[in-house]
Amino acid sequence: MRPASPRYANYVLAILFVAYVFNFVDRQIVSILAEPIRRDLGLSDTQLGLLTGTAFALFYATLGIPIARLADLWVRRHIIAIGLALWSALTALSGAVASFPQMLAARVGVGVGEAALSPPAHSLLAQYFPPERRATALGIYSMGIHVGILFGVLAGGWLEQFWGWRMAFVVVGAPGLLLAGVLWLTVREPPTASAKPAPPIGEVVRFLWSLRSFRHLSFASALTAFAGYAFANWAPTFLRRVHAMQGGEIGLKYGLVLGIGGALGSVLAGILADRLGRRDLRWWLWVPACATLGPLPFTLGFLLQSNVDTAIALLFPGVIVAAMYQGPVFATVQTLAHERMRAVASGVLFFILNSIGLGLGPPAVGLLNDTVFADRGPEALRYSLLSVLVVMGAWGLVHYLLGARTLRGDLKHATALAGAAEV
Repeated sequence: MRPASPRYANYVLAILFVAYVFNFVDRQIVSILAEPIRRDLGLSDTQLGLLTGTAFALFYATLGIPIARLADLWVRRHIIAIGLALWSALTALSGAVASFPQMLAARVGVGVGEAALSPPAHSLLAQYFPPERRATALGIYSMGIHVGILFGVLAGGWLEQFWGWRMAFVVVGAPGLLLAGVLWLTVREPPTASAKPAPPIGEVVRFLWSLRSFRHLSFASALTAFAGYAFANWAPTFLRRVHAMQGGEIGLKYGLVLGIGGALGSVLAGILADRLGRRDLRWWLWVPACATLGPLPFTLGFLLQSNVDTAIALLFPGVIVAAMYQGPVFATVQTLAHERMRAVASGVLFFILNSIGLGLGPPAVGLLNDTVFADRGPEALRYSLLSVLVVMGAWGLVHYLLGARTLRGDLKHATALAGAAEV
């Protein structure tokens, strides 16, 4: 197989990065619009948690694996482009809903479309970038999460303040349709270097589950995502209720901190994992371990500080550290997996990560607000988020450290079983 030029590989990375930005703009905008949606549609906090977490994650996680299987068999750019067009159209249509069931259905549809992005994108990038550059490339791709959150929160806040939440959905959804066409026409499908057929899903799952490092890193990243999604989806509502901030101000101040800090952390994690991993492969999991309890002092300051500007300033370094898990984790899974099973391997990881993290994180906070801390009024969010961040951070750290203990042996085992010559 003739390798792609570095320039073209970087182009593919750039366009997939932009697609991931759109992915998170359309996903995250619900969090900044949650309060006006709740008022207009008459929702409870538990229903809000279902909209921002479970409704999306249920189909996003479960359909990710069969779509990933299709990506190992078919043209990956086509799968990504079709998914991008679907989720963008349904985001725009979310502005026309009149009830909770209609919004729930729209968010389910967005989840179905977005399930078509990351597994095939990870597989493509693993072919375009060698193992020694893979964590950096996937760290840059993962930066799309935070840039998407930035634009979602920033655009959503200002659009809602001046034109209402319904128009905000239309404006952020429509551009994705254009990007889908560009991606379909310009991203090349690289030929596979392996003559082996893509294995069935069950075989991939059994192979991955035989690796203790994969079991631990998948649960560790899921618990880290539990805390991260819970915080990202509820922090804008916290700023509205506790600090009486308006949508535009939240979008500007909180959005910049979350977007810029997260982008820096994603890239930094990839660079550190690649460089330190050359000395000791366990750094591939030690670096993301920093994202568990590392952000806690800063997020505690954010939640407990009475001055809102000081609180947001304290949050910035915490966001950098909190974002330091995606790139190294994704790259580790792609390196463990054989070339023809990489999309499904990514789909399996996303199933675990999103079922637990996105599916349970946001609704857990809503449930705590409505039950355990219901008597604390607007302050309930402060205590709900504190509880989630402490418990999930400590639990996730344990799994990262356990995964690192067996990683080197599992990489050798994966080479023998899967014939991954690039490991």
